[in-house]
Amino acid sequence: MTGRTIVVVTAGLSQPSSSRLLADQLATATDRALRLGGVEVDVVTLELRDLAHALTDHLLTGFPSGALAEALRAVRDADALIAVTPIFSASYSGLFKTFFDVLEDGTLEGKPVLLGATAGTARHSLALEFAARPLLAYLRADVVPTAVFAASEDFGSTGPGGGLSERVERAGRELADRVLGRQPGTRVDPFTNPTPFADLLGPHAG
Repeated sequence: MTGRTIVVVTAGLSQPSSSRLLADQLATATDRALRLGGVEVDVVTLELRDLAHALTDHLLTGFPSGALAEALRAVRDADALIAVTPIFSASYSGLFKTFFDVLEDGTLEGKPVLLGATAGTARHSLALEFAARPLLAYLRADVVPTAVFAASEDFGSTGPGGGLSERVERAGRELADRVLGRQPGTRVDPFTNPTPFADLLGPHAG
């Protein structure tokens, strides 16, 4: 088996949160589909709630601190991303947007992404399509067709065509198919080929 890494980004503010619950379900479905395809999966989950202060610091200083720097590297090196946000005021949360604001340019270019969102009522279900999907499209991510929205009453629901678990499984298969259709990502160690000190000095050398 070859190995792939899936990074899960969840922007829930409470603990436990429904966004984390949905994110775990999406990760499990994707993991299952990839293993059926003969691929071992390493799932890394990032709770943006734990990075809130570091994200604010990054906005003010322009540099990520330790845990946030590791999170950004994890997203950069991942074979695919699952991103789940709570819906506030008919759009993604500020914490969710801030994380994507601090990603380096090109981080998500061509990367398979599965979107999910949660809210207290189904009235917000279209926020994924008119807010979250355009954000990821702007970042040139390869977003799978099925985005999964879950209102509070959807958890534990069943039924042909409308059950949350059915939508989760379909979205997981779509993301797994995108991953299986690509070569594993190349992890570049920035310390493998450091720039010679003489080159850094340039015209000041000698």
